[in-house]
Amino acid sequence: MSAAAERPLLFLDIDGPLIPFGPVPPSLTQAAPDHGNPLLSRLDPTVGARLLSLGCSLVRATTWMEEANAVVAPRLGLPRLPVLEWPEADAPSIHGLHWKTRPLVEWARGRPFVWVDDEIGAVDRQWVAAVHPGPALLHRVDPARGLQDSDFLALTDWLAALDRPS
Repeated sequence: MSAAAERPLLFLDIDGPLIPFGPVPPSLTQAAPDHGNPLLSRLDPTVGARLLSLGCSLVRATTWMEEANAVVAPRLGLPRLPVLEWPEADAPSIHGLHWKTRPLVEWARGRPFVWVDDEIGAVDRQWVAAVHPGPALLHRVDPARGLQDSDFLALTDWLAALDRPS
């Protein structure tokens, strides 16, 4: 993949994938200020470099919106990233379809993408497979653990398969 425009997108949620809800590993410290949010101490500062090394165009897909760039990104060593805007609350819905799914597919516009979230379900996978013309990986992360080595392996393997001719 030569140009940034051709790189796959990686839509990234924060709560669950980056801020796990389970026990805080002892390796994480409270060195950085928590900006009044004790959940920020759960961020693993090594995850940012790992995400950047995937070679994707990262997009925030979180209710943190721009606050993610101001508060979360510096703790992970990530640059300012585009933030996906969410639809109005009264937008028509499909039973079981996550409210993020349609906006992600619209943003991708046929481009290959990965969606990393802790709330992805079967209806989301079926809907994306039916309406998105490009490759897509909907990768559900265990919200108690956040992104783990096994998640990065799954992402890396899927992205590598995109580069291999069929």
